[in-house]
Amino acid sequence: MKNVMILTGAGQIGMAIARRMGYGMKIVIGDKDPVHAKAISDTMNQAGFDTEPVEMDLSSRASIQAIIAKAQQYGEIKMLVNAAGVSPSQAPIEAILKVDLYGTAVLLEEVGKVIAPNGTGVTISSQSGHRMPALTPQEDELLACTPSEELLKLDILQPENIRDTLHAYQLAKRCNEKRVMAESVKWGEKGARINSISPGIIVTPLALDEFNGPRGDFYKNMFAKCPAGRTGTADEVANVAELLMSEKGAFITGADFLIDGGATASYFYGPLKPKE
Repeated sequence: MKNVMILTGAGQIGMAIARRMGYGMKIVIGDKDPVHAKAISDTMNQAGFDTEPVEMDLSSRASIQAIIAKAQQYGEIKMLVNAAGVSPSQAPIEAILKVDLYGTAVLLEEVGKVIAPNGTGVTISSQSGHRMPALTPQEDELLACTPSEELLKLDILQPENIRDTLHAYQLAKRCNEKRVMAESVKWGEKGARINSISPGIIVTPLALDEFNGPRGDFYKNMFAKCPAGRTGTADEVANVAELLMSEKGAFITGADFLIDGGATASYFYGPLKPKE
């Protein structure tokens, strides 16, 4: 039997974190697209890791429970890396809320039930959650604590209250951060920790599609005018994850780490600030 990592979302960021933290573990890789899951699994296996691809739908509790059961066949679940999600440029509002908001909430809840003592987890959120105007304390608490099966019934998440896919994505990522805070209390009862990371523009195949899509000029302007003056890399996100998931981060839980090259700072107080 081995210690087990569950990796959801077969992409560059998830793989970078798994390569950094998963050596010597069994890594179960879940993705809605089994071809993507197998491609990442093959790449890692050829580099000396021990992985297995699994088809998984983050919007389905049954599918989440199935990948957890699969992981438990190999040993105790010691790590969770959730890098699954959809893009506001490519998915409708309903899918964004069902996958990024509801699905992430269910995943944190279900893994939290079985995470081993001294286990750790990170979920990949987004800088978008930091751009949205502040919600009321009551709305934040509802996003944090509403039972997951009732989340999508909240007034704040009804179609008439959501302007567009970007607004839905911002709400989903704000919910991610609040769910991590609430779940960290429950994970702590098991001696485990959970945190979130909110990346800015990270170069991945999906990001390259965005750069060449209808919002490409918007994104290029964003990284040109952020303090770092560039995009980030998946390995830089993994640097933060390594801190959070290692003993060096043993006193960090329920937190969100913004890693965006200063783009959010520029959005509020610099050249990226929207003109009124």
